[in-house]
Amino acid sequence: MEIVNSLKPGSGSCPDGTRAFREAIQASFQAQPPRASFVGTYPLSCGERELNVALHDPADYLAGMMRQLWSEMGGTWSGTVREGTASPTARLVYTHESEPLAEIVRDINKYSNNVMARQLFLTIGAERGAPPARAEEAVRAIREWIAAKKIRAPELVLENGSGLSRLERISAQHLGQLLQAAWRSPVMPEFVSSLPIVAADGTMKKRLHGERVAGNAHIKTGLLADARAIAGYVLDRDGRRYVVVMIVNHPKAHEAEAAVDALLEWVYDSATGRAPAITNRPGASPPRP
Repeated sequence: MEIVNSLKPGSGSCPDGTRAFREAIQASFQAQPPRASFVGTYPLSCGERELNVALHDPADYLAGMMRQLWSEMGGTWSGTVREGTASPTARLVYTHESEPLAEIVRDINKYSNNVMARQLFLTIGAERGAPPARAEEAVRAIREWIAAKKIRAPELVLENGSGLSRLERISAQHLGQLLQAAWRSPVMPEFVSSLPIVAADGTMKKRLHGERVAGNAHIKTGLLADARAIAGYVLDRDGRRYVVVMIVNHPKAHEAEAAVDALLEWVYDSATGRAPAITNRPGASPPRP
């Protein structure tokens, strides 16, 4: 790939959101010949940023991948890719098993992988009903599961399944209850370990370095233009664990990061004065929000 970089360093705040960032650096991409061009000003306040880009149409990408893999196995393939539903009489040629669910959830949560979250959402629908996957089946299955956990969340709206939606809704209270239910789950250790550790890895790797809460909280982040959110668990300085949820919806939501970080530090310092249940002994109750 040819990279044409005409960026100049500049001052000012880092643009909020991927689209605004791409516009600021005037990023453009083309597949044939493969080229990435960058023009404009790069605010130094952005630090190191990653930009995920799809250069090819999905069908073209899949065709190229199939052709390459087929040739590596000693064959040739000159077909094309087309969307559709397999015939009931189609003959099964190959079945590919995914990684264990715990590993998939870890990749989703640590790095906020929206594509994988969407696929998992649809898979829930396909497992509940039958292929092909349908979002409405996934929504029905999740609502039934939440109801079985005795969580009443009438405001809950599920659409995309990955969070990349302007319609999806849940209250901080019910998200906190969901985290408490997760703590009581047999797979609690796998779930908690999938969440980014503050100042250590995932989407929290670059935040709160040198602060007291660093390394003492597992926090999932959420980010859209006009929206910021965190949800997870904080282990305070006395060894007590809290469920923490904060959701900000506002045109200036990108300015709330300092408040979010302050909340995590406040909980770590036991500023609430409330003693949650101890969670490091068998049969202990889940942490309090």
